[in-house]
Amino acid sequence: MPNIDAINAFKEALKYMGNGYPDKALPLFTRACELDKANPFYMSYLGLALGMVEGKWDQAEEICMQAVKLKRTQAELYLNLAEVYRLQHKKEDAIDTLKTGVTLTRRDARLKKALSKYGLRRGPVLSFLDRKHFLNVQLGRMRYKVLKTLGKEV
Repeated sequence: MPNIDAINAFKEALKYMGNGYPDKALPLFTRACELDKANPFYMSYLGLALGMVEGKWDQAEEICMQAVKLKRTQAELYLNLAEVYRLQHKKEDAIDTLKTGVTLTRRDARLKKALSKYGLRRGPVLSFLDRKHFLNVQLGRMRYKVLKTLGKEV
């Protein structure tokens, strides 16, 4: 049976996070986790807030990773872990996390959108020519359209 106090603390903490007050959200996420230790969502947001507020990035990363291990098919958990990496300037780890999330969450649109913010580009179609060469530009556009039609744009 769900713990109502934990749910209420979590909802209130999410409001604070959404309004840019992670410092006010942190004690509420902590409370939610204390009341329901096995909830991966509570853990994931606790880790993110902990890093943002107290700068305890190693601990934040570990908490978020534990949450992902508990519920591998939830995109939100990958987004939070990637955000922890981004805030630490670990771009490659953030990208790897999002790519793993895309694979395991059936290509969730939120993860694809987050990945696109990193400006990842495919290599040129004809690697022996410059990226800006006319043939690469045209073939790249065609490749994009074909992959988009097939639903494989990431």
